[in-house]
Amino acid sequence: MPLNVELAEIRDFLAGHVPFDSLPATVLESVPPRLSIGYHRRGSVVLARGSAPVELLVVRSGAVELREPGGELVERGAAGTCVGGAALASGTPQAVTVRAIEDTLVLACPADLFHQLREQHAEFSAFFEHRAGMLRDAVARQREHVSGADRSVLSGTVRDLVTRGPVSIRADASVLDAARLMSAERISSVLVTEGEALVGIMTDRDLRTRVLAASVDPAGPVSAVMTPDPATTHPDAPALEALLELVRRNIHHLPVVEDERPVGMVTATDLLRLQQANPVFLVGDIAKAPDVATVADLATRLQRVVAGLVRQGTSAHDAGRVVSTVGDAIEQRVIALTEAGLGPPPVPYAWLTLGSRARFEQALAPDQDHALVLHDDYVPDLHASYFAELAEQVTNALETVGYPRCRGDKMATNPHWRQPLGTWHRHVARWVGTPTPEAILEASVFFDLRHQYGDPGLTAALVAHQRRAAQATPIFLAHLAAAAASHHTPLGFFRGLVVDRSGEHRDTLDVKRGGINTIVEIARLHGLACGSSATSTLARLEDAVAAGRVSPTLAADLRDAWEFLGHLRLRHQVEQVRAGRPADNWVDPSALSDFEKRHLKAAFGVIRSAQGAIAQRYPVRELT
Repeated sequence: MPLNVELAEIRDFLAGHVPFDSLPATVLESVPPRLSIGYHRRGSVVLARGSAPVELLVVRSGAVELREPGGELVERGAAGTCVGGAALASGTPQAVTVRAIEDTLVLACPADLFHQLREQHAEFSAFFEHRAGMLRDAVARQREHVSGADRSVLSGTVRDLVTRGPVSIRADASVLDAARLMSAERISSVLVTEGEALVGIMTDRDLRTRVLAASVDPAGPVSAVMTPDPATTHPDAPALEALLELVRRNIHHLPVVEDERPVGMVTATDLLRLQQANPVFLVGDIAKAPDVATVADLATRLQRVVAGLVRQGTSAHDAGRVVSTVGDAIEQRVIALTEAGLGPPPVPYAWLTLGSRARFEQALAPDQDHALVLHDDYVPDLHASYFAELAEQVTNALETVGYPRCRGDKMATNPHWRQPLGTWHRHVARWVGTPTPEAILEASVFFDLRHQYGDPGLTAALVAHQRRAAQATPIFLAHLAAAAASHHTPLGFFRGLVVDRSGEHRDTLDVKRGGINTIVEIARLHGLACGSSATSTLARLEDAVAAGRVSPTLAADLRDAWEFLGHLRLRHQVEQVRAGRPADNWVDPSALSDFEKRHLKAAFGVIRSAQGAIAQRYPVRELT
């Protein structure tokens, strides 16, 4: 029997709002007769914190707000907002107070009907799960279209790559015995052990360069020609990490060690055989490029690599590490070529990469962010011209390759970003001691740095100084907190997505500026506050949790929001490149599915909650 007009209107209303829009039409039609209607005057409590909800409330008209025990605003909601569902689903007390901020009508769904809908309809049920779980499921949904055949080896673990047990020889065995063993086993390397512990590795290259070419007696011990204490990996480590370790160190063999005992070997050949589209080819070719023009030609392949990663369901975290590693290879090769043309530097220096690549979080369409740290023996009248020319040539070359200049001039071509170590120390002292808005902006860029080329000791000394100075200066941390808390997420008063209303980005929103960057700033703040040596956003959050500065729940929320937004951005950029357009960070919400829009709002809501948390933890209000 058809519904009467009033019940049909309620059915149509529910059909236009999550999570009821996920219910089949026949099920949705059975819901309105089971509902009741309640009225709440403006200012009255709709649902008190600590109460035990016995029904799901859906705002039919009016508006409500949800506040934490301390009065912090969690969210405001208009028609369609569900109240009490999370507590009802988990059987726990209501976590926040819900109050009407307008005269409000609510539809009340009884508990038995609510639980029945949850049991029979997974998407309806998922809506009321914990927010972090929702976002984690959303990321999985983003990637679930990838078939098993298309999935990259990068999504597995090192254990998946190990196809045979370890082949090893004692450290006191002869080189000749080791060579015979390698020949018999048809392998290009052998593990060297003392007892059960790995102490080294000998490869074909070692035999050529350290034995034959050096006229070393092959009757001598393996320990004299092996590579001692080689880089290793764990069997449960992500396969991607093994690949990146091979790339970063320019090696071809990576022993797999568990409890100090070798259990196998991963080689570049294994990875290339299993995943022909991985970036090892690209990085290897870049490292051998004879000139900048060749580097620029090779760099065009990066877009195809990223497209493959997105197609294979690679996470935003892993894809960022791949893109950053390729970017490192490009920058390092350009610097090496430039230095070869200019001649040896007059004093030691360190070239730093800054920003997203320093965090291993680079996506497509990045600009340049770098700086030079010069040894304190630097004398401007004698040495300035060399380093000015080095910076200019490298920056020009990177621009040719496809990395535009930083619009904020945060590059080594700017004398302010090309200084001796002692001067950098004074800059850091000024930034943390007198945190003006300009100082906070510069520090935000410079406190995400990583060594790229030259003398690593200069970089290590600067990083250690930064970490000590930041942790010891609460007023600096408070200013960082104020800056992070002040960023506006593109979420409206009633949880709607806010887009640009004019200009070239009309009807789109910037997921980087409005979301990803705010999470980065929050993680940087907490990382510096606890003295973390990490640079990446997720590692900083882990360290902050370990130090008790961030709750595990909030850190999990932020991690999943960061991953969701990052994956959304990568997919958007790949689609732009495929369409022949420049990649950017501006996403059109109207092009997203209802599922994606719902979780995009949830991600921005997580960021707002984190901003509220830092405003409470750090004395932000005292700065105004």
